[in-house]
Amino acid sequence: MPEPAPFPGFVSLVSAGPGDPELLTLKAVDRLARADVVLFDDLASGPVLDHAGPKAELIAVGKRAGRPSARQDHVNALLVEHALAGRRVVRLKSGDAGFFGRLEEELVALAQAGIGFEIVPGVTSASAAAAAAGIPLTRRLTARRVQFITGADVTGQLPGDINWAAIADPAVTTVVFMGQRSFPELARGLRAHGLPGDTPALFAESVGHPHQRLIRTTVDGMAAMMEASAVSQPGLIIYGPLAFDI
Repeated sequence: MPEPAPFPGFVSLVSAGPGDPELLTLKAVDRLARADVVLFDDLASGPVLDHAGPKAELIAVGKRAGRPSARQDHVNALLVEHALAGRRVVRLKSGDAGFFGRLEEELVALAQAGIGFEIVPGVTSASAAAAAAGIPLTRRLTARRVQFITGADVTGQLPGDINWAAIADPAVTTVVFMGQRSFPELARGLRAHGLPGDTPALFAESVGHPHQRLIRTTVDGMAAMMEASAVSQPGLIIYGPLAFDI
């Protein structure tokens, strides 16, 4: 990381991985150790923050569905404020920062303020969930493609512009982020577009945390489970030709 000039500072947008501190990259650990300020998500807290230096200012800016959350414009303003004060700033984001984490909005704010930045990639929760379940995300001959989608738009509802042909493709592994609430509706659409209800599915909750939970089921079983239970912990859904027979 370049030494910060008195004006402006520098921002590292650091991927914290799914929550297990052992899955942090060496670059992520280095940036945390050298940071003056760390703005962190809820899912990027806990033992991951133990790698921050003892004098670093820690600021919670997490956003969780159904809970009081920091506004994105407030997060952007904090990044700019601390960087313009000449500080080394780490924006600690859960999973890989490039997946459904409003990274672009923060990059635009920094670029408009003339502040230097870097993106530190990390382990996405999709890869971590598959690894924890002991399965690959691709399979020779039966799953040559992986697609990551979001199950919620800005209103928290199922997006209205879904490419059903793509996500109902039985030869693709599909990972659904933020999809617990909308999955029953999504499953109905998948079946209507030809995906068999007995397609294997995995629900991964709190990946990388001590209370991690993995449930192997089917698309129909997943939909029934999501209709019957309230969403309390962050999780993701993977469906397709998953290798549960290993």
